Amino acid sequence: MTSKAFLSCNEAIADVFDGATIMFGGFITAGTPTDLVQALVERDTSNITGIANNIGIGDPLDNLCEKRQLRKMIASFAIRASGARQSRFEEQYRAGEVELELVPQGTLAERIRAGGAGIGGFYTPTGVGTVVAEGRETRIIDGREHLFELPLRADFAFIKAHRGDTSGNLVYRRAERNFNVTMATAADIVIAEVEELVETGELEPEAIVTPGIYVDRIVKGERHEARWYP
Repeated sequence: MTSKAFLSCNEAIADVFDGATIMFGGFITAGTPTDLVQALVERDTSNITGIANNIGIGDPLDNLCEKRQLRKMIASFAIRASGARQSRFEEQYRAGEVELELVPQGTLAERIRAGGAGIGGFYTPTGVGTVVAEGRETRIIDGREHLFELPLRADFAFIKAHRGDTSGNLVYRRAERNFNVTMATAADIVIAEVEELVETGELEPEAIVTPGIYVDRIVKGERHEARWYP
């Protein structure tokens, strides 16, 4: 069986191209593929559309704004209400330099799941009567208005797991099972960063959450700490 393991994050993301759409797993900093993100920061890849739960102060994704690598973010949380120091992303968004599509968290998760399952879309009551519904297709279901939501897919997904083997099978630890599991099904190329990389056959089969068939590349991270906004 051919190994899917790469020696470094830089090698694993070498073909990420300008204009790529990339899903980033994680919830705040829990289960975030920090080393893969940092490798992307160190490249000149630009015009990226990012899909993630959040971006802001303390999030590794905010470092992508150092060299203005982001064109657009699709996220459930990005802008603080008031009284807090702004992230780089927020500064650029308020200056009109980057786009933002805010999506309710549950809707974001379901759009990604739909993309992975090959579903053409779904109706949800979430967002009805708000700015989210402006210009959107709606339908009355059981007497209640629903919005139609399209699925989300990406060119690449950067995800994080606790352990993985050289065939790409993944085992998660605690909160790592957030967006990582679903995003692994919804991208053309899935790159997994793990804390421990073992040979095929060393993982307990019942513990595997993401089968290796979904993972194209796997790399052992060096567990870089998230860099905070200075």
